[in-house]
Amino acid sequence: MTPPAASLTWAQLRDLKCAELEGAADGWGKASNRADAGRDRIEKQLLNGLRETQRGAAADAAVGRLRQLGKNLQYVYTECGLVRTALNSLAHEMRAQQRALRDALDDADALRFTVHADGSVTYPEAGESLVDGKPLAGGTASVTSAPGLLPPSGLVAPNPNTAKAQDIADRVTKAVRTAAEIDWRFAGILRELKAEEGLKVPDRTWTDAAGDAADVRDAARGYLKSGIPLDASPAARKAWWAGLTDEQREEYLAVYPDQIGNLDGIPALVRDTANRDNLQLLIGKLDGLEGEEAETKLAGLREIDRQLSAGRQPPMYLLGIGDEGNGRAIVSFGNPDTARNVSAYVPGLNTSLDEDFARNDLKRARDTAIGTQQHDPSSAGIVWLGYDAPQSVDGFDSLDVMGDERAERGGGAFNRFMDGISVTNEGEDPHVTAIGHSYGSRTVGAATQEGGGIPGVDDIVLVGSPGVGVDRAEDLGVGKDHVFVGAAENDVVTKLPSKQQSAVGAAVWMTGPVGSYLVGDLADQGDDDLWFGKDPASEAFGARRFPVGDGPKLVSGNGLSIDAHSQYFDPDRDASSANSIALVAAGQSNRLRAEEYR
Repeated sequence: MTPPAASLTWAQLRDLKCAELEGAADGWGKASNRADAGRDRIEKQLLNGLRETQRGAAADAAVGRLRQLGKNLQYVYTECGLVRTALNSLAHEMRAQQRALRDALDDADALRFTVHADGSVTYPEAGESLVDGKPLAGGTASVTSAPGLLPPSGLVAPNPNTAKAQDIADRVTKAVRTAAEIDWRFAGILRELKAEEGLKVPDRTWTDAAGDAADVRDAARGYLKSGIPLDASPAARKAWWAGLTDEQREEYLAVYPDQIGNLDGIPALVRDTANRDNLQLLIGKLDGLEGEEAETKLAGLREIDRQLSAGRQPPMYLLGIGDEGNGRAIVSFGNPDTARNVSAYVPGLNTSLDEDFARNDLKRARDTAIGTQQHDPSSAGIVWLGYDAPQSVDGFDSLDVMGDERAERGGGAFNRFMDGISVTNEGEDPHVTAIGHSYGSRTVGAATQEGGGIPGVDDIVLVGSPGVGVDRAEDLGVGKDHVFVGAAENDVVTKLPSKQQSAVGAAVWMTGPVGSYLVGDLADQGDDDLWFGKDPASEAFGARRFPVGDGPKLVSGNGLSIDAHSQYFDPDRDASSANSIALVAAGQSNRLRAEEYR
């Protein structure tokens, strides 16, 4: 769709009061802030008070209504914030065209040219005729259809003012036409920023809000996006955010919650605020799409949203959320910026943004946080799905789980995140633990091999590991006495054969972990090499092995089971392992019991 013919005049552009647009934007900003304050009061005061003091059907109904009101206020906050940024961006762009117009008018005034209402420019006589020596006649430079783009005629105008007048006419015309296009573009966006009638905000309204946010982001690209330090270090990003005014921060949160919420180096409270808003926009976006992938991610997002609304302890902080690749989600139980102890758990094979992740992987981080807080209340536990973990297809392993590429890409992203955690933590020297489970242990291993290792990490825990890419614990960069390993006797992943055992290679591809374990158990015969290097639970690797439960056998009267691979964090199914992880995360590894090496 193209804009209509411009009806704006240069006099109207010259006299436009951009400050009035910015004043209107401030009003919408105040409305947005009031909605945000109301939502915050509901979530942090009213809901918590009801849950702690009231029980029964009436209390449940009140909680439900308060949650709905909170959602409504969140929508008001988002839409009013978008209106504010649209108006500020409109003022920003129009002011640029005003400057261009005023520069042209000033040049005309200095030359004593006359700029007419239609943009044409009259210039006086000047120069001398080569024929009779008299001054050359003046004239009028007309408005062209394409300012500045007319080809030369091949004739040189005798009056030196002719070219100057045409340049001024072109600049005036270009400024006016550009301003008219800007006005038309933003008018369309502002007309769409409206809600349906009624007091409820259903999912379809968030679908519209996701489109509104995309439109405003597109229109305001020069106004805000260019200022986001995407390529800067986490420390530089923290300094950038600290240097913004409150109004600037509010606009970034309203229009770019996805960028701010996923920017390492931004404080956890800010990321949580941004990502909670972005979560609703993502739910709206995916709810408007068809297909299995959208449905799978939508189920995961809704489960995360449910848990965020439940108000459980430790408090949840949404440090990252996105639908790129297999999905992204980073959740902390406890504030990592104020905790003395911070652990970050990296999941592995088959992890993606789905309902299983939202239930089970979040529970692992929560169990770890709760267990760690029993040893030191100032503790936070994070689950980090910031990369595309390998996926199994129809029961068979993909080639990705057999290779290192995803781990190496994920390791770089994990390091950037951990650098951000180190930068934003308010303590002098927080105790930080990286935890890798399954293929996630390979990702943690890859992270340690980048320059300087994993930023801020003191201890590393490896559970259910098929190897980490190095053959010695001391190669992980924290000292071998700070590398801890849990490997259940019946966990098939911790007994995958090495790549060098070629007789097993075909079984790995054809039958997956179960088949490779069964064949490899025959082929290994005392070899302590696993798929990604030396067995972390072996004496040759040199880590500190802690006791864990054996877990269910692979083959029993109940059939096949690989549950031994998934219960390391569960205090009910494997209390010994869960408590060992918590002791390390609390910086109290001196209390660990040692387990014999394999």
